Amino acid sequence: MLGTKFNKFRGLTLGTAALAMSTGFGSTAMAEDLVAMLLPENVNARWESQDAFFYVQAMKELVPNVKVEVFNANNDTATQQRQAEQALTKGAKVLIVIPIDGEAAAIIADNAAEAGVPAIAYDRMMQSPNTDFWVQADMFATGASQAQHVIDNTAKGDTLVLLKGSPTDPNAGVIAAGQMSVLQPLFDSGERVLGYENWTQGWDPAIARRSMDQALTKLDNNVQGVVSSNDGNAGAAIASLEEQGMNGKVPVTGLDCTVQALQLILLGQQSQSVWRPFEEMATVTAKVTAALLNGEDPSSLTQGTVENSAGAQIPFVPVDHYVAVGEEGVAYVIEHDLSVSKDDVCQGEAAETPFCKG
Repeated sequence: MLGTKFNKFRGLTLGTAALAMSTGFGSTAMAEDLVAMLLPENVNARWESQDAFFYVQAMKELVPNVKVEVFNANNDTATQQRQAEQALTKGAKVLIVIPIDGEAAAIIADNAAEAGVPAIAYDRMMQSPNTDFWVQADMFATGASQAQHVIDNTAKGDTLVLLKGSPTDPNAGVIAAGQMSVLQPLFDSGERVLGYENWTQGWDPAIARRSMDQALTKLDNNVQGVVSSNDGNAGAAIASLEEQGMNGKVPVTGLDCTVQALQLILLGQQSQSVWRPFEEMATVTAKVTAALLNGEDPSSLTQGTVENSAGAQIPFVPVDHYVAVGEEGVAYVIEHDLSVSKDDVCQGEAAETPFCKG
């Protein structure tokens, strides 16, 4: 699995793929230079309100004369490919791609390579030998931390539900592999019971909600833990649990530390989420972009390589993650995430919590 390679490749020297990229992409960035950022969808607010926002801000500071155009494909792979073609036709010097489907997005990296344009996979891998860099947190470890949280908050013989991510998102498989690295031995031994599992196409909360409804029906509400791969799934699971009077009684994990998730944590209904420093991810991506535009070597920003499913060693730019639990976790995210304020979180029911009144 891709996720098992994170530790293996950390600390290695940069591969030849990135060294070859350090030349041949033009001189110092010019005012007419264009960079394109291709977002996958708007179901998850983070892409526009955090990732794109922070990337644009960082680019303004690093190369203020360069234009950044942001596209959103709304979960349509054909649209994302057309947007990439449009950006290349406009003369984009670098593509930053968050693929909807890692395999389908290979053609984006391939077409960019034909045009002599570097393609950076942001957050999700493009499964092409022409992917030039990958910026990502350790998603395998993220999945493992989600599973461990549920294990720590359940007992021997308890039944768990797994709400996995989108089957087309390469991250979802890595997260699931991390989860199963913790869970499978316990399922095998009977320490925990796998009651239900399902993938969530497009990370659509409506699909996650149907899955959770089906799980509760199938198991006659005999569910003691929900290993949810992101906050959208978590919110859907909690809504389903609430209908059965079970919300707040079952540990539910998440990923992204959205405002809604932080509110649910304060309300005691979501027990965990994982925060990734989107500002750091976007800023380091902007640094790689600026180096490429200026004909400089970005190798100092990488930590070895990761092999993608095309068998290519992709220079890897890693960032850390933080496990948010309880008020302490909410406070940490508010302190470190410039896109989230206490005022944002302390709305609605959450406003009545001790954290918000304190």
